[in-house]
Amino acid sequence: MNNGVPFALSRSPRRVLGVALSTAALLSVAACGSADPTPSTDAASGAFKPVAQKAGSEITVWADATRVPGVKAYQKAHPDVKLKIVTYSGDANGANDLQTKVQLFDRTGSGWPDVAFSTNYNDVTWAAQGSKAYAAPLNQDIVSDSTIKGFADHALAPCTVGGNTYCLRNDLAQGVLWYNKKLMDSFGYSVPTTWEEYQALGKKVAKEHPGYLVGTAGDPWTPEVYFWASQCPASTVSGAKKVTVNLQDAKCTRMAKLLDGLIAKGSVSKDSVFGAGFIKNKASKVLMLPGPSWYGQTLFNSTFKTPAGQIAAASPLKFEGDFTAYTGNVGGGVWFVSSHSRNLKAASDLVTWMTTSDDYQATAGTYPAYKQAATAWLANQKKTGYFATDVSDAFRAAADAVWPGWSATQYSQEAVYASTVIPALNSGKTITGTLGPWQTAITDKAKSLGYTVNN
Repeated sequence: MNNGVPFALSRSPRRVLGVALSTAALLSVAACGSADPTPSTDAASGAFKPVAQKAGSEITVWADATRVPGVKAYQKAHPDVKLKIVTYSGDANGANDLQTKVQLFDRTGSGWPDVAFSTNYNDVTWAAQGSKAYAAPLNQDIVSDSTIKGFADHALAPCTVGGNTYCLRNDLAQGVLWYNKKLMDSFGYSVPTTWEEYQALGKKVAKEHPGYLVGTAGDPWTPEVYFWASQCPASTVSGAKKVTVNLQDAKCTRMAKLLDGLIAKGSVSKDSVFGAGFIKNKASKVLMLPGPSWYGQTLFNSTFKTPAGQIAAASPLKFEGDFTAYTGNVGGGVWFVSSHSRNLKAASDLVTWMTTSDDYQATAGTYPAYKQAATAWLANQKKTGYFATDVSDAFRAAADAVWPGWSATQYSQEAVYASTVIPALNSGKTITGTLGPWQTAITDKAKSLGYTVNN
């Protein structure tokens, strides 16, 4: 994800590579992570003690190529601020450049960037750790409370460790139900509001319009799209390096069975939406597609080349037995301010501007995490005339509906799914039959990184 796109697109094993990577580079949509809410709570406690401050001193900003123009726009709007801009990977496509460099700076005692952007919000799991964590606690008189409160519900959950907020979210990649309104109308179908209705319609589509699709399960970020939305406890941090992984939970198995049934019928594909074959042969057959908010412009418009006036978005689906509809998240980059910065005022002002300013966020490639900026962004989406209906209500509903039961971790759900489940699907196995090996793979990866795992 890099602004709002997925691991395959922004980090690495959301492994669609090829087309996927070029698409991500083009629009840099999304940082991705394996979960949205609350990281571990073992960060340094107590009041933050900044280093000696030097007003007016130069600040160094590390950002990926997609964010650099925004930093330059900030510089132009604030000519009195001295900036040194460094372009780096942004930790996209599996890189861990920021952590590697910070560890080096920790040893040498200098060199930390005052501000750093990361496409991978799981970087919080290390940036907020230790007696002198790299990331400064922004809620401790660095960023105003009113600014922090202006972000979408749960948007800053991945940034929150031990009650402190260690980053600001650049954008969201909340899941919605995308659908082709032109096709739905011509087939006489109604847009589902529950997963049961979605399942029934998927079976109907397979019978009445074989070849048309209502979803895909071959993307590395499939866990975020379907299982996160189903409230499956695939990765829930419960304390310092403690995580619960339980894919046998009923809220996991119900989604696995739903997908298996539609895969068997042929209306859910085992391919990746960014695969060359899918784009050539199946893109025009997509009737519905649960997926992140960046699918609209990045996938349907730029990649599938679906004509304007056809694609629309509906609010997240819910299971009939659930009281509330939840969704997952497939991306969303973050901005850090260094605890070592000698000019916290300038660093925090830049980060605040980059995440909240309409001048930058209203025309960004992905949905802003800051509510006011999101309003301006949605107005611009409407002006493009691309969508068949106004997507604002669906996007807003989804932005506040990301289930907080998944947690940011040092391991990637996308990488595990890509190496475990996707090969199994391609060999003819079911997701249900692969839940055991999938859980083992997550557990083994977590333990290798020092987590205590509760199954």
